[in-house]
Amino acid sequence: MLNKIENIKIERLKTDFLIIGAGAAGCFAAYEAKRLNPDIDVLILEKAHIDRSGCLAAGVNAINAYLTPGQTPETFLDYVKKDSMDLVREDLVYTLAKEVNHVVKLLEEWGLPIPKDENGEYYVRGRGSIIVQGERIKPIIAQATKATKARILNRVVITNLITNKNKVCGAFGFGVRDGKFYVIQAKAVLVATGGAGGIYKPNNEGEARHKIWYSPFNTGAGYAIGIRAGAEMTTFEMRYISMRIKDLMAPTGAVAQGVKAQQVNALGERYLEERYKNLGGMSMPTSMRMWATLQENIEGRGPCYLDTTHLTKEQAERLKAYYLHMTPGLTLYWASRGSTPDNDPPEIVGTEPYIVGGHAQAGYWIDVNRMATIENLYAAGDVAGGAPKKYLSGAGAEGIIAARNIVSKLKNINEEQIYEKDIKDEMKRVFNPLLETLHATSLQPDELELRMQKVMDEYAGGVTSGYILNEQKLLKGRKHIKQLKEESKNLFASKDGVTISLHELMKCHEVIDRLDVASVLIEHLLYRKETRWPIYQSRADYPERDDKNWLKFVNSIYDQRKDEIKIIERSRDVACNVPTPL
Repeated sequence: MLNKIENIKIERLKTDFLIIGAGAAGCFAAYEAKRLNPDIDVLILEKAHIDRSGCLAAGVNAINAYLTPGQTPETFLDYVKKDSMDLVREDLVYTLAKEVNHVVKLLEEWGLPIPKDENGEYYVRGRGSIIVQGERIKPIIAQATKATKARILNRVVITNLITNKNKVCGAFGFGVRDGKFYVIQAKAVLVATGGAGGIYKPNNEGEARHKIWYSPFNTGAGYAIGIRAGAEMTTFEMRYISMRIKDLMAPTGAVAQGVKAQQVNALGERYLEERYKNLGGMSMPTSMRMWATLQENIEGRGPCYLDTTHLTKEQAERLKAYYLHMTPGLTLYWASRGSTPDNDPPEIVGTEPYIVGGHAQAGYWIDVNRMATIENLYAAGDVAGGAPKKYLSGAGAEGIIAARNIVSKLKNINEEQIYEKDIKDEMKRVFNPLLETLHATSLQPDELELRMQKVMDEYAGGVTSGYILNEQKLLKGRKHIKQLKEESKNLFASKDGVTISLHELMKCHEVIDRLDVASVLIEHLLYRKETRWPIYQSRADYPERDDKNWLKFVNSIYDQRKDEIKIIERSRDVACNVPTPL
């Protein structure tokens, strides 16, 4: 029993290149680093198990960032920029666009089944999207990563970065199985943990509360460790709210793009075309399509659906097969009701907000090599900011880009000292919920999680508030989250008030991390006084888009000693030195 700090075993490790997170970004980074220099020591740290961790755990049925015939990096950038209301890091979007097809080629070489037509071409599902048979995509990526001989440390939770004079020199963590405290010294560190779910109250409650669209295991740790280390963050206010199939939270792309299903309201009207033509109709930005759906419900024409009533029996069967590669629950739903897509069209809703840098663009402020504002610290994938709509292949591309830069400079990076006081302080912080004596003010992580989600839902624009934001509610949310952060010091790693466990300790730190992310998010939402991305960021008190004053990035740096978040404005022109789309 770990009832004293002296009983905790410290595991000290050294590596050249530490990768935190074994999703697409982390695995492709490891592959590229070992390809370029097999003698480099690469260590991957993963909270779960590399074979089935992260967003890809359940599989995918499409790759949504691919340059289909006729598309170029320039046209990809143009599309992403327009879809994001003209505010993106153009250098990041352009450079990852140049790599996405390479990532797909590697996936196919590793064994991912990608169907082809009679001419040997991939089946195009939509703009920048191709069909894959990806139920086993994560084990395939994991196997290719293992083949590089990179070291892999599964079941270790990251708790903080180790820094010295604004240089990263490693990371701390603890083993969920072995209870060890890990001190990992590294010359360079790549954060590739994914984004943050579970901050807001989800659509489904009770026993089904983890039935969400985004991976419930991505809890913002990658953001939180950077925030606490003082790394600059960007665009947290651009939350991601996804259109999904009700209750199941299944993706809609296979329906909307795969079988060309249109959005219709309860009256059967194709409302995007009939009522919102001035906003672009079917070609309107992603956030606006969700906004239009919300308006239909508010104005009494809901619920809304994806119209699959036009499908032939063959098309309906093919659609059900698509979902077996990613969200089989929808196929089982139709089967349990004795219905089929052609006579039971799926209802669509918006999810709770997520903080992600792959669909939206919240994350670390990075340079074109994916290095953060702390020297030798890199970010890729959902945790990297400024480059939305990167998805799986874009995350892999960013991992590759970061690895190339790291390998090129590794021999010139000196190992920085890790101080024993820092180790002892972090051990005490990490294991406090496990070593704490149960008392009247003790909190279990599930309790604090529910309270945090309720605050964010009601005061920071969640599902039940229609995603709407205003100054006074955000200020109240800020006050409540600050109070919950203080109460998190009383977290107790227990399941029933008596039994203590390392798994519950992990849940304690997941709540702590999400509270740090929520604090930064609220400051960003308060600062941007316009509505740039309707639904994602809808200010009732500033309802108009304002390009004159707000066509710029809202960034932040957290000072842990003062417990203060400083907001910094960054010019959009910082990254506009890429070719103009033709």
